Amino acid sequence: MHSTLIVARMDPGSSGDVAKIFADFDRTEMPHRMGTRRRQLFHFRGLYFHLQDFDVDNGGELIREAKDDPRFIRISNDLKPYIEAYDPATWRSPADAMASRFYNWEASA
Repeated sequence: MHSTLIVARMDPGSSGDVAKIFADFDRTEMPHRMGTRRRQLFHFRGLYFHLQDFDVDNGGELIREAKDDPRFIRISNDLKPYIEAYDPATWRSPADAMASRFYNWEASA
């Protein structure tokens, strides 16, 4: 499994609105098209964390392929009032907001 973690800014009071936007999106076939296996959203002191798990390590490529889909464009626009870039001066795409994993551990089966 492959994971990505997007970090941004969000008013914690908008978590219900953001959750509804994603719930509506996740009821479509878009998560499957992008290879998303699981999505988790977190907030902490004005920060937003979007953890997305994929079956394979090509989630970024599949998301890039889906970014022109009207449903992807719509969710991006719907989230704009609630989510802002962590560093607006350097943000050009979601890739600019992805955290870098520097340690991983898993229990053995």
